[in-house]
Amino acid sequence: MLKMIMADGLAEKKQIEDMRARAAQTGEEITATAAAVLKDVRENGYAAVEKYSLRFDGAAPREIGPEELQAAYEACPEDLIAAMEEAAESIRDYNEKILTQSMEWKNPVGGTVGRVVRGLTRVGIYVPGGTAAYPSSVLMNAVPAKVAGVQEIVMVTPPTENLNQAVLAAAKIAGVDRVIGVGGIQAVAALAYGAGFIPRVDKICGPGNAYVAAAKRLVYGTIDIDMVAGPSEVLVIADAAANPKYVAADLLSQAEHDVLASAVLLTTSAELAQQVDAEIVRQTAYLSRKDIIERSLHDFGAAIVCPDLQTCADLANEIAPEHLEICTENPREVLPLILNAGAVFLGEHAPEPLGDYMAGPNHVLPTSGTARFFSPLSVESFLKTMSVLEYSRDQLAQQWEHIVAFAQAESLTAHANSIQVRFEDENT
Repeated sequence: MLKMIMADGLAEKKQIEDMRARAAQTGEEITATAAAVLKDVRENGYAAVEKYSLRFDGAAPREIGPEELQAAYEACPEDLIAAMEEAAESIRDYNEKILTQSMEWKNPVGGTVGRVVRGLTRVGIYVPGGTAAYPSSVLMNAVPAKVAGVQEIVMVTPPTENLNQAVLAAAKIAGVDRVIGVGGIQAVAALAYGAGFIPRVDKICGPGNAYVAAAKRLVYGTIDIDMVAGPSEVLVIADAAANPKYVAADLLSQAEHDVLASAVLLTTSAELAQQVDAEIVRQTAYLSRKDIIERSLHDFGAAIVCPDLQTCADLANEIAPEHLEICTENPREVLPLILNAGAVFLGEHAPEPLGDYMAGPNHVLPTSGTARFFSPLSVESFLKTMSVLEYSRDQLAQQWEHIVAFAQAESLTAHANSIQVRFEDENT
């Protein structure tokens, strides 16, 4: 089922190009539709939001109150509630440990400088409806925002007749402040501009379909967004010591996401590659999303046999995968070679689904090679900083002439004057 590729500097390039091509920019028609809806909401406010909500979701936007969240919480199976609460605690613990703190210090002339760290005021979390409703994503978006000190978290989700109970329960567990039944482009527009009882936010996070992704991209700059995510992907680096059953299972765990998902094995062992392929065939036969798996592996799955682990690492850095598993005899020795990845999973007992649900680091990760310059969602995604400066007259006196020299070189005489007036009595 996996394409077998012997790395020679050229053969593997086609696979990398195919991975990049599958995450092409949103189509022009989708972008145009998103732009039109955004413009309508910007100009006509809540009336436009309601119009599109009735048209596409068959219901007007509505507030989902605490009683409904509590009822959803009580309706969920106890084992699921326990899992979500434990996951929330792991996410909270991880983000508390990496939380950036405000700090001040003395610069070389004795002036006080530093920065103040603040949480964003209001954040919107988009949660898809239907089969794409994932309570884990609610936790992964909302809990870090809470740790950051965001004052108000507003979750939006399509106003379907039967809202996903696990999603609503996750919102309660995560401490979401408001839940509003509204979805699609109109939800992004309402959060970006404000519309009726739907408030404007500072940032929108969360997954959505191509229309939601296009809308998020278009409102960026008016507000912030998390990222525009592409299809899911996993890359596994494995040597001859790897367990082919585990490697196959981990490749399949991403292949089932979507027909555009990518699952690629980089290995130093041709024998392991063959064993993994046989395991994929065996395990796929009993999985519920078999059709999706077979299509995604046919189009975007591959086993690339490399001469050594350094070559594997070099290819991984070029691909910059969303998820990177290192299933080698000594995974810690490979880690220093990795420069670009959304999340790295070390060893055969750290499979990718561990990161999706329970360990604590976020599963909202850069895709499609953007791990070269983007980072995972975390508490830092919900923070902003302000610089702080405080000087005494004596401290300013040590630098005033240099400031004036800069200002005069840039022909900014008012800048120079702002400094000079403070010392003109000493120069007369």
